[in-house]
Amino acid sequence: MSDSPPGAPPSLPAVLPMPDLRDSFPGPFAVSPHTDAVERQADEWLTTYPLVGSAGARRALCNITSRGIALVLPTADVDSLVLCADLFLWLTAFDDTCGETAGAGDLPGLVRRNSEFVELLAGHDDRQSAVEPSVFGASLRDLLVRFEARATPTQYLRITAHLRDNLFGILWEAHHLHAPGHITIHDYRAMRPHTVFVRTVMAAAETVLGYELTGQQRSSTAVRELESAVANLAGWINDLASYAKETADEGPSPLSLPTVLMRQYGCDIEEAFRRAARLCEEEAVILRGRITELTTGSVAELADHARALESIAASYVWHVEHSRYAT
Repeated sequence: MSDSPPGAPPSLPAVLPMPDLRDSFPGPFAVSPHTDAVERQADEWLTTYPLVGSAGARRALCNITSRGIALVLPTADVDSLVLCADLFLWLTAFDDTCGETAGAGDLPGLVRRNSEFVELLAGHDDRQSAVEPSVFGASLRDLLVRFEARATPTQYLRITAHLRDNLFGILWEAHHLHAPGHITIHDYRAMRPHTVFVRTVMAAAETVLGYELTGQQRSSTAVRELESAVANLAGWINDLASYAKETADEGPSPLSLPTVLMRQYGCDIEEAFRRAARLCEEEAVILRGRITELTTGSVAELADHARALESIAASYVWHVEHSRYAT
C-alpha cells in the first residue's frame, strides 16, 4: 500500500526516459562572452526591484537567466542581453511568487494583480495616480519603457500581446492546478507555450536583433511550423526536466505533459515519459528541417529568424541540466 497522500504523483523510478536530441541539437552551442556582466546587472535590477524574497532563489534565478539569455542571444550586445534577461526575470519571478500554487490558493487575488499589468500593457500608465504601483507593476513599467525605445511599433505590440498571453496562461494554470483531470493533450499543447513564455522570448529576440518579418513571411507554413516546434519543444523539455523537483514533496501532481499523458493513455509515469520523449524528438526533427530550409534560402530576414529560433531552442535544451531543476 502506498503511503502517498491522495492525488499525489506516483513514486518515480530511479531513471526516467529523456529525449535524445543530439542528432538535431548536437552542440556545442554558441554562447555570449558577456554572461557574467549580464548576471551582475540582473542582480542589480533585482536589487532595485526586489521581486524575489530568498537570497538563494535570487542567485539561482539570476544565474540561470543570464546563462540562458547568453545562449538565446550569443551575438547580441550587453544592453540587449540585459533587457531580455530582465524581461525573463520578471516573468519567472511573477510566476514563482504569484502564479501556480499561490495563484491557485487565491484566484481573485491573482486576477487583481493581473489587472494592474493589463493597464500598463494597454498604455494606460497613470503616473499621477495616488495609488503606488506594486513592485511587479513598477518593474514592468521599467521594462515596457525600455522595450518601446528599442522596438518598432509592430514589434512593441507583439511583445505586449505575448505578455498578455503569459498573464492569461499563468491564470489558466493556477485555475486548473488542483483539478487538472479534464485537461486534454490538445488543451495542454495549446496553452503550454504561453506558460513557458517562449513566444515572448521569440518576440523579444526579434526586437533586439534588429530584424522584422513581414506579415506574409510570418504566416508562411515554414515559419509557423518553425515557431510551433520551438514553442512545443521548450515547454515539453521544461516539463520533463522539472517533474522530479515538482513532485519531490508529494503534493498534487503538476499540470505538465507527463501527467496529461498518464491520464489520457492510462499509463504509468515511465511510459508517459517515454511518450513525451518521443514527442520532443519528433518536434526537434521538424525544427531542424525548417531551420535548414530557411537558413539556406535567399531571404535574409527568414534566415535571421531561423537562426534566432535555433538559439532559443538550444537554450531550452541546455536548461535541463541547471541546478534550478535539481531535487
